[in-house]
Amino acid sequence: MRHSLAGRAENAMQARILAQLRDEGPLSKAQLADRLLVSRTTVSAEVVRLAELGLAQEAGPAASRGGRRSTLVDLSPDIRFVGISIGATGMSVGVTDGRLTVLATRDSASDIRQGPEVVLAAALRLVREVLDEVGVEQVMGAGIGVPGPVDFNRGVSVSPPIMPGWDGYPVRDAVSRELGCPVVLDNDVNVLAVGEQHAGVAKGAQDFLFVKIGTGIGCGIVIDGELYRGVNGCAGDIGHIRVEDFGPTCACGNTGCLEAFSGGAALARDAVTAARSGRSPALATLLAEKGELTAADVGLAVSQGDAQAVQLIRESGRHIGQVLAGLVSFFNPGLIVIGGRVTGLGHALLAEIRGVTYRRSLPLATGNLPIVLSELGDEGGVIGAARMISASVYAP
Repeated sequence: MRHSLAGRAENAMQARILAQLRDEGPLSKAQLADRLLVSRTTVSAEVVRLAELGLAQEAGPAASRGGRRSTLVDLSPDIRFVGISIGATGMSVGVTDGRLTVLATRDSASDIRQGPEVVLAAALRLVREVLDEVGVEQVMGAGIGVPGPVDFNRGVSVSPPIMPGWDGYPVRDAVSRELGCPVVLDNDVNVLAVGEQHAGVAKGAQDFLFVKIGTGIGCGIVIDGELYRGVNGCAGDIGHIRVEDFGPTCACGNTGCLEAFSGGAALARDAVTAARSGRSPALATLLAEKGELTAADVGLAVSQGDAQAVQLIRESGRHIGQVLAGLVSFFNPGLIVIGGRVTGLGHALLAEIRGVTYRRSLPLATGNLPIVLSELGDEGGVIGAARMISASVYAP
């Protein structure tokens, strides 16, 4: 899958034009000039160059505003990005157009503990399937999210607690070599936050937190419209905030971490204990049928009115709310979005998180603070990863 690629933006003005077209749709040269505070002549010259680079094109006359009619400008219809969202137990892969509309996706179960060669080979097989489905050979770039700390500038995973064998592995360069295009790598929660900002309930939000509750727990931080990664790229690693002095041992080696109490793996562990102790008839039945339990089984038991399953959800939500209350008092966000596989547990979990967060935070910070579930599902990671690579390709 190696081939020559279209160009990248050459200067800041071209990057700003491409970002406007990506986020707003086709715009006239007059509209672009107004928004970017430059002359129409400047816009025209840059659009000509963007057309030569294969990034934009003229798309017919715009609606008249009186006087000489302007020309509509749009992104090239040939632009394609790939988004790869890898979690601890599953992955989603998709291809988008230049405006990040998802054209095709594939989902698959996977195990991050199998190591980078096995997991990335599976992801690349899915990429080739979606590209075949939409009839595309050439992609302009790919974005990848993985469930652990990432050195964004180097494109490698760094000491990820639940990813044995990934530490220092050159994920970005390995995938770039296979696909023959630029690639960016980031933590899966950052990728989901960016997807939510582009196409989800956080669209237009300038300061928000995206909390992912999956096998692990993490938080994407957006400040003034920009993703905040921290000095070493591990900002938002809230799963390893201690919530109890004593408690289960976490994957990171410490005890009492939020993730060890409320992550998907922790819920599954506690569900098995409840089933074997006889405290939860519904979970005991599910364990007998399946031989193992997941966080989703706890949600199923809740829907059957199982009191012990309800208690597990409440305890999980209490610990998450406890940490979020601290974050709200510190960061004062305008919105908190909850996503990840464990949100399949739905409103029982959300209600507990909301209740604890609101009770424990200052009224001024929570007086107008929505705490909502993401509605993007698995596409959120694909869109976020595509958005990240589009920002790289569209930038000079």
